[in-house]
Amino acid sequence: MTEREYARVFSRYAGEEGDLIPLLQKVQERAGYIPEDAVGRISEFLKLSENRIYGVASFYSQFRFTEPGRHSIKICLGTACHVSGGQILADAVERDLGITDGQTTEDGRFDFRRVACLGCCALAPVVQIDDVIHSRVTVIRFKEILDEYK
Repeated sequence: MTEREYARVFSRYAGEEGDLIPLLQKVQERAGYIPEDAVGRISEFLKLSENRIYGVASFYSQFRFTEPGRHSIKICLGTACHVSGGQILADAVERDLGITDGQTTEDGRFDFRRVACLGCCALAPVVQIDDVIHSRVTVIRFKEILDEYK
């Protein structure tokens, strides 16, 4: 984000500790993630330590500290998905793409996140790529789906 963009975002807030989460959300909305320099700027604006900001942001799964890929993959690991093979799918993503939870492939094509629940328990195991939910996914089917995005 540019200096002007930061100024525009910060102008909407009073600079109080309660502004932290809305500020993080706004920065991520604009940048796609929470860049390292944003943490420093928020720290100065709110007069909070960078450690405090990282502590709060890392607690919530909605925030990310790495630039997202062009396509976001989420593997559900809720109970229904886990017992139906969600963990096996997550392991396949890590192995096939060479990334782990929260990372982005070197070419910037995919990012990957393990999530607690996507709310589609009857369709388990579930994979979400971008905004599309894929149901009853097997490792073989996942590879076929992934090929559509390459």
